[in-house]
Amino acid sequence: MFSGAFSIWHLLILLVVVIIVFGTKKIANLGGDLGKAVKGFKEGIKEANEEASDDAPQAKKIAGQTIEGEVKKENSKTEA
Repeated sequence: MFSGAFSIWHLLILLVVVIIVFGTKKIANLGGDLGKAVKGFKEGIKEANEEASDDAPQAKKIAGQTIEGEVKKENSKTEA
């Protein structure tokens, strides 16, 4: 996995040192805060996608009116 740079023992020792330095409460709080941040990010993305999908039919309608208006102008020019 790491081409021999780290073994499972290195990772376990690192985990023990982190637990000793920060304590289990701070690590648990960090996990909870990270979960809340991810949840907020997902909700923001969902809201942005909903707003974009709500605007899409209106944009198509406006674009359709513009295209129809241009076609009518060109037809009136060719008929005249």
